[in-house]
Amino acid sequence: MRNDTSGHPPPISSHAIALVACGLAVAVCLPLRDVLDLTNIAMLLLLTVVFIAARLGRSEAVLASFVSVALFDFFFVPPHLSFLVSDVQYLVTFAVMLAVSLFISHLTTSLQASAREASAREAHSLALYALARNLAGAISPEQAVQRVTTFVREQADGEPAFFLPDADGQLHEFPAGTATLGLDESLVLDAVYRSQASDPSCSTSGPSGLTLLFPLDGATRRHGVLLVRDCSRDGLDPLRPMFEAVASVTAIALERLRLVEQAQASRMETEAERLRSSILSSISHDIRTPLTVLFGLADTLALADARLSGEQRDTARAIRDQAGRLHEMVEKLLDMARLQAGQVRLRKEWQAIDEVIGASIQLLGEALREHPVKVSLQPDLPLIAMDAVLMERVFCNLLENAAKYSPAGSPVTIDVKTDDEGGFAIEVCDRGEGFAAGSLARIFELFERGAPQLPSPGVGLGLAICRAVIDAHGGQINASNRADGGACVRIALPCGGEPPGIDPEPADPTEGGS
Repeated sequence: MRNDTSGHPPPISSHAIALVACGLAVAVCLPLRDVLDLTNIAMLLLLTVVFIAARLGRSEAVLASFVSVALFDFFFVPPHLSFLVSDVQYLVTFAVMLAVSLFISHLTTSLQASAREASAREAHSLALYALARNLAGAISPEQAVQRVTTFVREQADGEPAFFLPDADGQLHEFPAGTATLGLDESLVLDAVYRSQASDPSCSTSGPSGLTLLFPLDGATRRHGVLLVRDCSRDGLDPLRPMFEAVASVTAIALERLRLVEQAQASRMETEAERLRSSILSSISHDIRTPLTVLFGLADTLALADARLSGEQRDTARAIRDQAGRLHEMVEKLLDMARLQAGQVRLRKEWQAIDEVIGASIQLLGEALREHPVKVSLQPDLPLIAMDAVLMERVFCNLLENAAKYSPAGSPVTIDVKTDDEGGFAIEVCDRGEGFAAGSLARIFELFERGAPQLPSPGVGLGLAICRAVIDAHGGQINASNRADGGACVRIALPCGGEPPGIDPEPADPTEGGS
């Protein structure tokens, strides 16, 4: 609640009380008129003025000062019961008495005002400390906002509203309420949030009264704006320092909650990734052994031509082919599990990129039978430091996907050239239907397929393995759809420095002319 800075009766009553107090002081001093000196009587009347200043206020003390001087002249200075004076020196006494009364009343009321202000500041400080303690225990932004709202209503008779940004940076009332803003308030609200000034807080006046706006500045970002309207019409501007402190502790609480949420999400994601990798690794190892046995038995049956009929031979070959495909999937699962676990160490050697691409094409063999591969190489390509085995796996996956999702007879192109930074830019493109709409942002995620509606076999690990290998080499990989149809995967690889020079062999001193 707002502090009462007067604590006094209504003005008319307080002035009447001041006059009564002066009358009582004269009534007490009249019997002592012949006993005490006029100086002592003047001191008693001054004491009355001090009492009135301390208890009632400045205007009452000023009134008592003039009335006390008048009563002192009328009742105590000869001739009595008259405002005339027998000696002109009494006029100096009256002037000094009035000046001392006014000065003492000023000092007394100033001291009282300072004491009340200090008391109010102490009360606000204690309330802010309690608010900060309550916000430290808040477990959600809604709870923090509710506690601050209660504080502002109790301490300042104000009506607060919080405006926090959404994912697009647009301010919205939080939690959603019925706060209506005028055009001026909306413009000022956005200006306060967008401002880069160190103290962008401001105020605006409207039909609803004074409105104060304070940015919620955290250590890393601005979390929104606190808007406070004056409900009592007593003026909120003197309480601006308190509202600035409220905005500061609120921003700290919101930032803490945001960081806690991010930490929890990151921890859950890490735990989920670790669990997934562990499951992939364990299942893959457990499945690979029986798959190897199954593939071997099926291959043995397929080769036993004399003992099997034609239908049995076809069945054995089908079992062998499916076991081989499943074995390939398990190998990809194992590769992905090892890459994610960081168990693969790159064995970089200086290689010619065209040799690695050629080896990948030869490894695929039958898979590329219906898709001619056209390789375009920039002349005089330098050597590149890379793990040739892993890069072969990358090109095999990309070529296999291009062949799988392209119509028979369509070519697959590989374009290799150097980029502006001295690295390699490699593009593998096909003439298929391209990646599905909306899938480009997640195409390199685990178990994400570029065209899930097609019946082609696969579990969505090939591109994820490609990204993991390229990331390990310090490069980048991205996918796009060609304007004239087809998909294109672009790889950017750093060159890795300069290859070591080859020193010429020293000449044999025993050879040569005699």
